Amino acid sequence: MTDPSVTQSPWGDWRRATPARLALGRAGSGMPTDEVLRFGWAHALARDAIHAALDAPALAATLRADGWDTAEVRSRAEDRAVYLRRPDLGRLLDAEDAERLQSANASPCDLCLVIGDGLSSLAVARHALPLLTALRQRLPPDLRVGPVVVATQARVALADEVGELLGAKLAIMLIGERPGLSSPDSLGVYITHAPRRGRTDAERNCVSNVRPEGLPYDAAAFKVAWLAGEALRRQLTGVGLKDESDRPALNSSSSTPTPP
Repeated sequence: MTDPSVTQSPWGDWRRATPARLALGRAGSGMPTDEVLRFGWAHALARDAIHAALDAPALAATLRADGWDTAEVRSRAEDRAVYLRRPDLGRLLDAEDAERLQSANASPCDLCLVIGDGLSSLAVARHALPLLTALRQRLPPDLRVGPVVVATQARVALADEVGELLGAKLAIMLIGERPGLSSPDSLGVYITHAPRRGRTDAERNCVSNVRPEGLPYDAAAFKVAWLAGEALRRQLTGVGLKDESDRPALNSSSSTPTPP
């Protein structure tokens, strides 16, 4: 029987509903040992996600088996240590890879897809292919899609140069986001119209936290497809293009598929 003189904590239900760190409790002037250990474990997972290398050849092979044409490139950051110290080098293609992409570009495309390891190769390894599979079903069949470019030591802006070399009207970058203490495998998607070197973040749209525990694949694919369609129609991305994919009045008057 519950002691009526004891006030039950309301925080238990909240803790079961969210991975956020709340109602951790106290042990004297510090946190309970189990919470200290859980924090250390989460911090270790985040650090591992940042430093782990992406198996680009394996990912490219998996994509080809799923029917995608692929290409592999790297940035000018020669290794992970340089990549973390020099974000600017992660935004530029290796010179040889840039030349190879340009020489292989037979004709311009409407859309180029770039997968970059970013700050969480774990996110890319887990979620890139399921998201592309969901996205493929929502893209117009007549859309000219270039090869899926798998990029290592990559920052978001690397897709600008890739898109420019491929003559793409639109670049979509799938990249591992900076790990959090409850989400070491969060995938971000950045959409840029008329990609070229020198584009700024204000000229992109972002769909973030793509993973089963965050924004599910189908919902993310719907948002990306809607933004891509509107970007091509309006010929812009960034601050001038708001994500209004959840507004029924707009969806009913456009050719964009309805939400999942």
